[in-house]
Amino acid sequence: MEAVTYQGWPAELADPSGRRAAKPRLKGKTMIIDKGIGLYRFEDLLVTAAEHIDMIKLGFGTSALYPPPVLRKKIELARAFDVDIYPGGTFLEVALAKGSLDSFFSMVRNLGFNAVEISDGTIDIDRKTRNELLERASQHELKAYTEYGKKSRGFEISLDDLVETVEEDLSLGAELVTIEGRESGEGVGIFNETGECRDDYIEQVVQRLPFVDMLLWEAPQTSQQVHLLKKLGSDINLGNIAPDEVLSLEALRRGLRSDTLEPGV
Repeated sequence: MEAVTYQGWPAELADPSGRRAAKPRLKGKTMIIDKGIGLYRFEDLLVTAAEHIDMIKLGFGTSALYPPPVLRKKIELARAFDVDIYPGGTFLEVALAKGSLDSFFSMVRNLGFNAVEISDGTIDIDRKTRNELLERASQHELKAYTEYGKKSRGFEISLDDLVETVEEDLSLGAELVTIEGRESGEGVGIFNETGECRDDYIEQVVQRLPFVDMLLWEAPQTSQQVHLLKKLGSDINLGNIAPDEVLSLEALRRGLRSDTLEPGV
């Protein structure tokens, strides 16, 4: 019997929604949080799902804990698969608190990272300092992903502050501005204590910020992803996705799961 050459699924089956853009895409980006997976698993992730991953964040300050050759290899692999990779914003906050920004940015650049996350989730950073951090990222030819919000349980969004932060960050070159959701997805920002989405907050954010494509919503739980995709559309940017959930999320985006399969498809 003659072997059948696999040419890929027909477009209407690979993407029933008919809306999913290929990389490099301007919206519908997915950010993965890597909290310390091994090198082989990291490579397997990219071989399997790199087309569906736009950014990888090495969570918190875990970048400082890897054996240097392993860290360099992870960065090298991500870059080879056209995936942005950067240390978690908490690590930059540590560098700022310790007065070690020069060392931080030099190491980030020398290791091969191509981006940084600028956040004030734990410590307070005034606008002037935030602007300086964005300028440093630009000087080191690093993309800047900024974040709005505190990690402390019970943090609520101030719409005026959010709008001002997003507008100024974007004017200074930020790629996206992340709405803080923590890795747990509970009790912070747009999520209540049990992880359910607070639609009142979401609606107010969207009303005040018409350029939703420039926001990245941290949504680690599947129920949150489903809710946000249904409410805001399949092309929103989502972050803090677990490595094992990449294909699951992509299936949600395309209508390849019952949660988002549109009637009549």
